[in-house]
Amino acid sequence: MPDMTLTVLSKRAEFLAAARARHQRMPGLTLQARIRAEGEAEGIRVGFTCSKKVGNAVARNRAKRRLREVARLVLPAEGRDGWDYVLIGKAEATAARDFVALQDDLRRALAACHKPR
Repeated sequence: MPDMTLTVLSKRAEFLAAARARHQRMPGLTLQARIRAEGEAEGIRVGFTCSKKVGNAVARNRAKRRLREVARLVLPAEGRDGWDYVLIGKAEATAARDFVALQDDLRRALAACHKPR
């Protein structure tokens, strides 16, 4: 499979659509995954969010930086064309979790969300 470029979700409606779709909780993050309808944008789209439960602005930004890097490394190979993914940071866990373990969390979450229902 050729490497896919990632497009970042920016509109609230895109995040809300992903929130109504499949989700998978892991120790370091929560993944929401949605298959886009026919005719919507192509490629892999990804969004990142961290609530105030994660901590102050510094802690939230650190968690989001880690999520962005994990997505950059994992999604082009493991993600699927035509899907939207939202990575949600967890309080204390996202910033403190070992980086390799965080990557494995995303890989396992993707595998679970991609299983046929």
